[in-house]
Amino acid sequence: MMSNKRVVKVGIADLNIIIAPDLIKTSGLGSCVGVVIYDKRRKIAGLAHIMLPDSQLSKQRQLNIFKFADTAIDHLILLLIQKGASRHSLKSKIAGGAQMFNFNSNSEMMRIGPRNVEAVKQRLQYHSIPLIAEDTGGNCGRTIEFNVETSELFIRTVSKGEQII
Repeated sequence: MMSNKRVVKVGIADLNIIIAPDLIKTSGLGSCVGVVIYDKRRKIAGLAHIMLPDSQLSKQRQLNIFKFADTAIDHLILLLIQKGASRHSLKSKIAGGAQMFNFNSNSEMMRIGPRNVEAVKQRLQYHSIPLIAEDTGGNCGRTIEFNVETSELFIRTVSKGEQII
């Protein structure tokens, strides 16, 4: 039996949206955070692979808006609404934000994973989007895949194996 599900892959510092029955997936979430925002009733979802907490810190003139928590989440919400999602029905799930390396310093710059998680949560709160579930922190990478039909976020972790949130 052939499945008509397509898996849309999202790269690092990128985002995309899907409509059921498609799945959406990203790999290599270390300190990066994968943010899924979805409208369960309309079966539409988006995923952003966020690298850094705040676009204001960037010195680049040509800004990749998909790279930062603030700009990527704003853009993802806009795309979802353009595709027919209801702003008031949006919910979210997040994964990633690991502390990939042990540094002897308590430097804020080195806490990229935790800072990404905080920035993502603040932005979701700013938009009044409930955070339904998360798998964040730790010190290992994750691959995630979201099924908009079931609202399940499948997470594969090197050390913890597989889980669904």
